[in-house]
Amino acid sequence: QVQLVESGGGLVQAGGSLSLSCAASGTIFNIAYMGWYRQAPGKQRESVAGVTTGGRTTYADSVKGRFTISRDNAKNTVSLQMNSLKPEDTAVYYCNALHLAREYWGQGTQVTVSA
Repeated sequence: QVQLVESGGGLVQAGGSLSLSCAASGTIFNIAYMGWYRQAPGKQRESVAGVTTGGRTTYADSVKGRFTISRDNAKNTVSLQMNSLKPEDTAVYYCNALHLAREYWGQGTQVTVSA
């Protein structure tokens, strides 16, 4: 069982920056994948960025060049640095982990970008 606890988020003006962090706890010895998803009101949840144990990263086209995902395997944490934020980045952001073929989600943290 894996528990994911997110921190960070909040309200920022367009062009600003925010950082999200997620810590995994529980019976863990290797989390194959950790990432971030987001869900805006009235929209489906979408993948934002992800990183494997080996450090391979993926990004949604809409955030490439603005967001950076990083991971600390020893601490089982994943972070998302978000720069040049836009109003369309407003959403609830969820931490996601894939461990032993099971998927886990955090509770979500709100990111609001004002114009």
